[in-house]
Order: sequence, then C-alpha cells, then structure tokens
Amino acid sequence: MENYILYAVTIILVLFSLCLDRKKTQVAIYKAGQALKNVFPQLIGVIVLVGIMLAILNPRMISQLIGDAAGWWGVFLASVLGAVTFIPGFVAFPTAAMLLENGAGYMQIGAFISSLMMVGVMTYPVEVKYFGRKVALFRNCLAFIFSFLVAFIIGKVVG
Repeated sequence: MENYILYAVTIILVLFSLCLDRKKTQVAIYKAGQALKNVFPQLIGVIVLVGIMLAILNPRMISQLIGDAAGWWGVFLASVLGAVTFIPGFVAFPTAAMLLENGAGYMQIGAFISSLMMVGVMTYPVEVKYFGRKVALFRNCLAFIFSFLVAFIIGKVVG
C-alpha cells in the first residue's frame, strides 16, 4: 500500500511541477531517464546475479552461512563479501531484504551493507592514485573494522 501512496504523491508533484514550469520539468524527466538508462545494465546484472545466487543457495544454506546461527563467523564472511562486491546502494538494500527473507541474520546483513558501502576493494587503485597507498589502506581497514561495530550495534538493538 505504501508504494501506491508514493507513486500517487510522485505523480501529483510531477503534475504540479509541469504546471509551474513545463520546460524545466521536461528537462528533469529527460535527465532522470538518461540516468536510469545508464544505471540499468548494472541493475539487471546485479538482479541476475542475486537470482542465480538464490537459486543455488537455498534458504537453509544462506541461514547456515550468514544467518543468526553463523554468529561472528557469518559476520566476518558477510563483511568480506560486502568488501569485495561492487554494487550501488539502491540495489544493495533490496538485495539485503531478499537475503533477510531467505534466512540471513540482521548482524550479518548490517556487516555486509556497511562494508559494501564503505570498503572499496574495487576502488582501491583509484584511492591509491589520489590519496596514496598508506591513506587508502588505513581508510579501508578502518571501514572494515567499523562494519563489525555496526554488526555489534545491530545485534544489540535488533537481537
């Protein structure tokens, strides 16, 4: 039901914007379409990857690997997976929801998302180029450690 409300509010606001300034609204809609076109291949790739993963790993196996019963080993595994995965945030959160529905634990998903957003294994070479090896390594190590802190806090709040 919330989605319908969001869609309705969006449509009303776009119509209101059209009434205020038709040209700016058309430019904004065009730019949004271009942004969607640029992101769409990544989005499809990640959805296919998650679909394959969920087909291979049944909920019981997901629960064993990164479920509540996996404990801190599952948190570590989820942090490593998050650190080496390169997906945008708008795809990461629905992916986390799918993993939670299939047996993943809250602590593990917290570690996964936080390391996914903060640790840059894929972007490390760019960081080294601009910030230097020492700073890039220090920042990534701190971010990785912070993902465990996030998991701990989520475990205390949700668990």
